[in-house]
Amino acid sequence: MEHAVEFKNITKRFGSVTANNAVNLYLDRGVIMSLLGENGSGKTTLMNMLAGIYFPDEGQIFVDGQPVTIASPKDAFDHGIGMIHQHFMLVDVFTAAENVALGLEDGKYDLKAVAEKVKEISDKYGFGIDPNKKVYDMSVSEKQTVEIIKVLYRGADILILDEPTAVLTPQETDNLFKIMRNMKADGKAIIIITHKLNEVMDVSDVVAVLRKGEHIATVRTNETTADALTEMMVGRAVKLNIDRLDPVNPQPRLTIAGLTCRDSEGVKKLDDVGFIAFGGEILGIAGIAGSGQKELLEAIAGLRHIDEGSIIYSPEGKNPEELVGKTPMEIKDAGVSLAFVPEDRLGMGLVGGMGMTENMMLRSWNKGKGIFVDRKEPEALAEEVYKFLEVVTPSIDYPVRKLSGGNVQKVLVGREIASSPSVLMSAYAVRGLDINTSYIIYNLMAGQKAKGVAVIFVGEDLDVLLQLCDKILVLCDGKVSGLVDARTTTKEEIGLLMTSVGGKE
Repeated sequence: MEHAVEFKNITKRFGSVTANNAVNLYLDRGVIMSLLGENGSGKTTLMNMLAGIYFPDEGQIFVDGQPVTIASPKDAFDHGIGMIHQHFMLVDVFTAAENVALGLEDGKYDLKAVAEKVKEISDKYGFGIDPNKKVYDMSVSEKQTVEIIKVLYRGADILILDEPTAVLTPQETDNLFKIMRNMKADGKAIIIITHKLNEVMDVSDVVAVLRKGEHIATVRTNETTADALTEMMVGRAVKLNIDRLDPVNPQPRLTIAGLTCRDSEGVKKLDDVGFIAFGGEILGIAGIAGSGQKELLEAIAGLRHIDEGSIIYSPEGKNPEELVGKTPMEIKDAGVSLAFVPEDRLGMGLVGGMGMTENMMLRSWNKGKGIFVDRKEPEALAEEVYKFLEVVTPSIDYPVRKLSGGNVQKVLVGREIASSPSVLMSAYAVRGLDINTSYIIYNLMAGQKAKGVAVIFVGEDLDVLLQLCDKILVLCDGKVSGLVDARTTTKEEIGLLMTSVGGKE
């Protein structure tokens, strides 16, 4: 039997960087393959060549045993290949059927017939989508469903899903996996790119591992373990556990009440948010993307205007003080630190032209006397971050803008953790980092908790939140929908709260 897809000696370079090096890999029909690897291992680049977004420099792609040339997404569709990207490409004011119809050959279609076929596909695989529902009325999972239906409508039977669960609740993820299994039973060949090992073990039949652009191995899922896969990804054994100690005499550090923020158009981004963050505890913040997580941390750090509410800071051994109205520098000097990892990592207090030492100096620049600032302490701090987080740089004085995104991130997070704050707020601290460094940072957070620091941790992976945190605050549409004990709650309970079911209305 011919393979549905086969890569033979596929190589792709971007300038002097080799993203994929002589990759040999195949996938059969009726099989779900997880494509696994650290960031920068070449997963998405390889799939983008299959989807017609990139073209290989060397090697050949085969579909059903025949050599093919895929120079565009249209070529990919012509060969029955469809890719569902992380970022949806839908028109909000159109219905599901209208979005599916967009881009059809010659622009000629019978919308009623399209809607009927969309309904047929939906019923066949269990999507449960209304063809006439407007996109702006859909949940995130429904929008993703429309993207999948779009490629199935065009006849795709080789599907690539790029991080499809990144914005889904646990219940929505379970439903997606049921749909994937239904498609597999119908003979589809499916590739899922994900970094979540529990999902890899749950949904895939085989796992292909890439490391530094090379294909390391393809193994049957039921014949491997998460630890073995991690070792293949990283190249050495990695300890995948978080040392969570019980809180000892937790004391209030931040008491937030009635916090309300609006955007420039007057829309509430935070609505009457209230909670207490205790020293010696890690408070996780969970929610569907865009539920107010970013705005909450920015408001506490003084980076966002607050319309209503109070933020009382109670540092150990000092009188409580109101943070609302203080400048970001005053809040940071008081001991409230924010390690926020945006898409542009150089946008949160790092200067690209400076090295690690100088960027550490920025943390306490205003405490120096005139232009004379002692380099010893920031230099020691830079060395500590460099060694402990394994920052890949020629030297601690090498400009950070010349480092990879992940290494810039290590500098950013390491600087804030090493500055001995009383309250440490972290958002997406491990986004884009390899699994080994991620667990180092998780345990660094746990170490801060052990020192009596109040840690507020915004994360995207519910499994990590459950392992790392003591309590989890759930946000939905800018409101608090629940506060749960991380030791006794479940992903399913958090998932319900993320969609406000069972939470506050």
